[in-house]
Amino acid sequence: MSQDPRSNTKFGTFGGVFTPCTLTILGVIMFLRLGQVVGQSGIVYALLIVAASKAITTLTTLSLSAIATNTRVQGGGAYYLISRSLGVEFGGAIGVVFYLAQAISVAMYVIGFTEAFTATFPSLTSNSLIIATLVNILTFVCVYIGAGWTMKVQYFILGMLAAALLSFYAGAFTHFDLEFAKANLTPKFEPGESLFTMFALFFPAVTGIMAGANMSGDLARPSKSIPRGTLASVAVTGLVYVSMAILLGCVCPREELITNNMVIQEIAVIPALITAGVFAATLSSALGSMMGAPRILQAFARDEIFEQLKFFGASSGRSREPRRATVLTFVIAQSCIFLGDLNAIAPIITMFFMITYGLLNLATFYEAVTHNPSYRPTFKYCHWTLSLAGTLGCLTVMFLINWQWAILSIVVIAALHWFIRFREIESRWGDLSSGVIFERARQNLLRLEQTVYHPKNWRPVILALSGSAWTRPHLAIYGHWLTAGHGILSLAHIVTGDIEEHAERRQKFEATLHAFIAREGLQAFPTVVISQYLSDGIESLVQCHGIGGLRPNTVLLGWPNEPRKAETFGASVRLVSRLGRSIIAVRFRESRGEDTDSSEDDDSWQVPRGTIDVWWRGRRNGGLMLLLAHLLHQNPEWRRNPIRMLRVVPSEDGKSEVTRHVEELCTSARIAAQAEVVVSTNPASAIQATSAEAAVVLLGFETPREGDEAEFFSRMENLVGNLPRVLFVDSAGGMELES
Repeated sequence: MSQDPRSNTKFGTFGGVFTPCTLTILGVIMFLRLGQVVGQSGIVYALLIVAASKAITTLTTLSLSAIATNTRVQGGGAYYLISRSLGVEFGGAIGVVFYLAQAISVAMYVIGFTEAFTATFPSLTSNSLIIATLVNILTFVCVYIGAGWTMKVQYFILGMLAAALLSFYAGAFTHFDLEFAKANLTPKFEPGESLFTMFALFFPAVTGIMAGANMSGDLARPSKSIPRGTLASVAVTGLVYVSMAILLGCVCPREELITNNMVIQEIAVIPALITAGVFAATLSSALGSMMGAPRILQAFARDEIFEQLKFFGASSGRSREPRRATVLTFVIAQSCIFLGDLNAIAPIITMFFMITYGLLNLATFYEAVTHNPSYRPTFKYCHWTLSLAGTLGCLTVMFLINWQWAILSIVVIAALHWFIRFREIESRWGDLSSGVIFERARQNLLRLEQTVYHPKNWRPVILALSGSAWTRPHLAIYGHWLTAGHGILSLAHIVTGDIEEHAERRQKFEATLHAFIAREGLQAFPTVVISQYLSDGIESLVQCHGIGGLRPNTVLLGWPNEPRKAETFGASVRLVSRLGRSIIAVRFRESRGEDTDSSEDDDSWQVPRGTIDVWWRGRRNGGLMLLLAHLLHQNPEWRRNPIRMLRVVPSEDGKSEVTRHVEELCTSARIAAQAEVVVSTNPASAIQATSAEAAVVLLGFETPREGDEAEFFSRMENLVGNLPRVLFVDSAGGMELES
């Protein structure tokens, strides 16, 4: 699914995210039920309830922000984010229930408006169905015309809400009484009520954080707007709820707070503004759901998880509005309005929202703990522990609100998940399934083999031709640094000679590798092959080593230290290249422990000081080089070594444009790197001078043709000169840097 480039309705942080979220959060419960929560719970417990509720939604917002800045967010909001992380089964299940929850919510808010309207004008009570239908039609027309028109309506509603709140604050400060504050400080629950029942009553008031994300397809910069707008809305509405809870406890006796649902209206300086605020709250929530639901259905339908829904994936008009999906949403809402009373199904709608939030946290948790290299969110204020806490918090809240509905909701999601998996629907996008299987490879090897591969899930599976590793430890160590926590490293020793002569010594060779791995504390697997010729051994390893998705995709070998070995090296890399594997050739010219950050007494391999320099000469090898630099930098020992993205240009003309291009490459890859452009007509001298103090240099190369080995070796040696640590990279593809 891709966003149509012709769409010209694009909103910023305030209009596209902050406003919808704020209007959905500041709803009917704030006006009609907050007084009861404060009256029974007391000021202290009421603040605890608000804090706990906001903690859960804040954790979910952090997870939302992390995922939203880790992918190109398109239409579909929470459905899009969850489906692209947890896969088609969870995505499809969420797509169904989240859309229905949003669509039925339109009816709930319309009926809420109608009840408030008829309470204000009792003579119209007998016409409540007609009023609800007219309001639903009005909401539908606003959204059908387009999101731009609806946003203008929401600005007006936001103004009404602000006026209502100002009226309440002005009245509250006028009636402030410390005696009421002392009396209402502690809880006094009525029979059958408790802290948990009050929490369950209040919590739905804060479940509006997805309203902005649901508009993701209409945002100019969703990766920027979603985190900023949602977090700002959570913060502002949190201040509103905290201040209102304190003031309510300071201006009214407990009995009035509990029994009078319109107590806020009586406190306000201008009571009519509170009535208008109640109307505005219900209408804004109805508009938000009527805007969000069709966009979820449109994105879901475009993914063709269910062929029958493909019709609703179409867009209409110059602004590409989901009008077909909007019509269906109106029909569902109107059908529920005819039923009249939605109290029976309201709990399960809340459960569906909570399951959505919980799965969003779970998706972020899995992205982080599986160490997927593609998980590089630019939003840095989310840790896997926070995502896990958000998941458990959502699950806990579900059971606190209503454990029967919680179980039923989980069963529905599980049934949809099973149904989609049973139909063997395959996704056309990368998701976390391969990453999770990778981390549990021994238990899920067959499933990994059957999983559809996507370049975003590329991981380094490195076969290092390290020999016994004791004589060339740098190959094993760099292989470990490039795979630790992200991929798999195999240390390979090719014993040349007759297999009859060396077969019995094979276990001894393998034990030698085991000893080296244990001594250096590496995460690696040893493998030993006996072959008559070196080339045959390499060919056997590259083709046969590993199983399923754990077969090597990259071969790491040493760079020849003298010209006479160039021909053998060229033959080896040609063989590896023909077999479709990427190549990393390590050129190492220094003694271990020299010029390092670690103490001399530390027996572990020590990291040199300096930068990680990536010399960009095009996407063919550049993408892999930058990702390898990122993986190297992820090691705790390398965290103090910054990455530099470097490029040589022959003149000052166009330098600024090239610099901007290099910066954009780093930004789109979500990798923190310093972009630098060096002006020089001699690339070799520029590379050697600029990277003289680098910890390691990454440089691309093309496999030499037969007969060109000597010229190739000489050219590459002249290019890097006396640089002590160089990784020459030849990419075979299979990964996408911007995924």
